[in-house]
Amino acid sequence: MQELLSLLENKTPLSKKHIANILDLLEEGSTIPFIARYRKELTGGADDTLLRDFELEYNKAKKLLERKEEIISILEDRKHLTPQLLEEIKATQELRSLENIYRPFKEQRNSRASLAIAQGLTPLANLIAQAKIDNKELLLRAKKFIHKEIKNEEEAIKGAQDILAQRYAENPREREVLHQTLWQHALLQTKATKHFDPKGVYKNFEEHTEKVANIPSYRYLAIMRGAKEKQLSVSLKIDTQRILENIRRYKIPRHASELAQLLFEAYQDGLKRLLLPSLEREIHAELKERSDLGAIEVFGKNLSQLLLTPPVEKRVILGVDPAFRTGCKLAIIDQNGEFLQSGVIYPNAPKNDYAGAKKVLQDLLQKYKIDAVAIGNATASRETIEFFAKLSEDGIKLPYTVVSEAGASVYSASELAAKEYPQLDVTIRGAISIAQRLRDPMATLVKIDPKSLGIGQYQHDVDQKLLAKKLADTTVDIVNRVGVSLNSASASLLSFVAGLSPKIAQNILEHKEKIGSFKHKAELLKVKGIGAKTYEQAAGFLRIRESEDLLENSGVHPESYAIARKLQKLDLNTVDSKVFAQEHKIGEETIADILKELRKPGFDPREELPSIPFKEGVVDISSLHEGSIVSGVVRNITDFGAFVDIGLKNDGLIHISKMAKKRISHPLEVLSLNQFLPQIEVLEIDANTQKISLGVLL
Repeated sequence: MQELLSLLENKTPLSKKHIANILDLLEEGSTIPFIARYRKELTGGADDTLLRDFELEYNKAKKLLERKEEIISILEDRKHLTPQLLEEIKATQELRSLENIYRPFKEQRNSRASLAIAQGLTPLANLIAQAKIDNKELLLRAKKFIHKEIKNEEEAIKGAQDILAQRYAENPREREVLHQTLWQHALLQTKATKHFDPKGVYKNFEEHTEKVANIPSYRYLAIMRGAKEKQLSVSLKIDTQRILENIRRYKIPRHASELAQLLFEAYQDGLKRLLLPSLEREIHAELKERSDLGAIEVFGKNLSQLLLTPPVEKRVILGVDPAFRTGCKLAIIDQNGEFLQSGVIYPNAPKNDYAGAKKVLQDLLQKYKIDAVAIGNATASRETIEFFAKLSEDGIKLPYTVVSEAGASVYSASELAAKEYPQLDVTIRGAISIAQRLRDPMATLVKIDPKSLGIGQYQHDVDQKLLAKKLADTTVDIVNRVGVSLNSASASLLSFVAGLSPKIAQNILEHKEKIGSFKHKAELLKVKGIGAKTYEQAAGFLRIRESEDLLENSGVHPESYAIARKLQKLDLNTVDSKVFAQEHKIGEETIADILKELRKPGFDPREELPSIPFKEGVVDISSLHEGSIVSGVVRNITDFGAFVDIGLKNDGLIHISKMAKKRISHPLEVLSLNQFLPQIEVLEIDANTQKISLGVLL
């Protein structure tokens, strides 16, 4: 335990005391959201982001310690473990360094060195390493090693050199020094192969050189995708001549005899044949891991912002799933999200039935008093936007906004959608999803695999397990940060509440059907599968919106209701949280959080974010030119820029260099998903590709 604490203390900004507390809480079965929200006194106020980072380091530390125990056991069994070696193993804090220590003791099979060792050439290798005799004496000594597998002195010497080559390549210090040298000075080079497409997506890498230390994650992932598709060859380049000079200077004994050249040749062979290829694989593995983590972090932040998109409440919404030949599918939902009616219109080619589509919309508008329209952004979106813009010109004012329909088709064909809307066609379910993701993005999007939401970059190239965990963790953290209505949430949304599994979420719905609705959170203890621990973890994140008791519709945990009721009797504006906490022997952070909840009953953090913008007009690319000023909504953010919907068929790109006056390291520093940008300058238009380069007006 002490070793684990020391490792984590060096890897996280948390104190040893807080680390120990967090480990105890995790051991007790506490969830990250619960620890972050309701155990701040024990963690020093660590938020869910810091705790997720801690969890990552915790898992890595456990893996390192388990590997240490395994290696120590192996070395003990083979009689290789010395006090010095044991101390080195215990002191190392990196898995790579640990493997370097263990590498010389691994059983080598079918290598040139292992064959030479089996032939008994180790004493001859040791003799060459000492470099104290001349060549004539070496030949005499080598003659003693000739047998049926070694025909002459030259073969014996060559085998001895193979042993020395492997010793050099497996020396932990040599590997560590050269590893650092590669990271600092190696160049990553790409060249076109015979399969290269000079007009394709890898055209910028036809002949490209970049320092390993500087290459951004998105570029490395792009290059390696090109290599996987056999359009690019990739290699690392290093100044091997300088390394060889250092070998001569520092690795060859100063008193070296005529054997110096043989020893140098052995080390040179070890460097080029064994060490550099091995380290190149290591560097690529680390570049891949670094790039994966960078890309996955962008995914997580994009998903977080997407889920935090403010809901459009108290409106009757028309969801439109655009299409050409098969028509635009319509679905109307009421202010509570209940499905009202579906329909189909054909305003686009090949029918171009504007009059018929207009009549359908007029009838629906009169019947349901539609307040807003959500239009999907895929095929025929642009043409459908033009239809609604023309309706506005004809006096039918239907404010619309474009929403990403990524994943709508995945949801509409899912078992969940079939269960929710069993009588409806999959296309209508898709239109409902489009309307619902405008009404309550978080509640709708949790029903869809985050990898289907079209956010981030290179999602198929990164580690899929790490990506899935990051997206799941992000969803859990955001859902619990916002809070969930106990009486109206779906099983999908409830399953992301801390402590609740999909099965328990379903049990909650079934229990609610029996009792009508929950009046108090404590009634959850009557639900099958919910015990004291599950209730403890989940209760604070659930809300009973219909309750007259303010605490039941707040983030105040039931364990703090008694103290909260005392605070309710006071003037909240004059309460000194520090003094009150001391008087009642309760943590100051807890009191501060309770006061925040009491001052803003039913607070939803999404309320503080800018609302979704609606419009009635349309942008035409033919009317744009360099210098035009437009507005738009950020649809996706990557390492190199942001894609913005300005009302055209294709999103425009704001490159990272055009986002701020000062230099920024990532677009997420200044932009967020679904952010409305009122003034964007058109920098460049490519009429052939319909691509537009944009810049934020500074």
